[in-house]
Amino acid sequence: MSFFENTRKPVGFGGKLMVAMMNLGHSPVARWGLHFLELTPDAKVLDCGCGGGANIKRLLKKCPEGIVKGIDYSSVSVEKSKKVNEAAIAEGRCAILQGSVADMIFADDWFDAVTAFETVYFWPDLPRCFREVYRVLKVGGTFLICNESSGDTDKDEKWTEIIGGMTIYKDAELKAYLEQAGFHEVQIHKKKSWLCVTARK
Repeated sequence: MSFFENTRKPVGFGGKLMVAMMNLGHSPVARWGLHFLELTPDAKVLDCGCGGGANIKRLLKKCPEGIVKGIDYSSVSVEKSKKVNEAAIAEGRCAILQGSVADMIFADDWFDAVTAFETVYFWPDLPRCFREVYRVLKVGGTFLICNESSGDTDKDEKWTEIIGGMTIYKDAELKAYLEQAGFHEVQIHKKKSWLCVTARK
């Protein structure tokens, strides 16, 4: 397995290196994307494919009286996320679980917002995953997708060749899948090669 395969599902020592690198490397695009997410101080938020947990930490700051949960199918990511957010976990404001976005254990209509940073590229059966996100969101809740690759540049092809199982979606494709899952008010934001999509339930 190549080192870059750890972007899809971090494992072992290489995976630990990768999640640490992701926490740093993905910071600029994540901070930009978070500008498009309005949260009340007591919001309940779910970060899907939470990686190294840096975005959970940011979300906890955005809703200081709220609850932020994370889910990731990599045990390395879950371990790192727990370490990064151990204070909030001890306070009962944060929980991080290992599992798949395609089949989540969360209750219906529970979250005010769901986020997905640099992760939908790797979700199996995207329509099913989007239906799961729709299910756990409250009516009026927001789903935010933030990607560093928008599918608009030649460089994107290089990543899909290096990383098996990676699909880079264009904005129109994401919009179509979101609307099929029941979302509306889909908004597209772009900056350089970055793409941020917000949708309402």
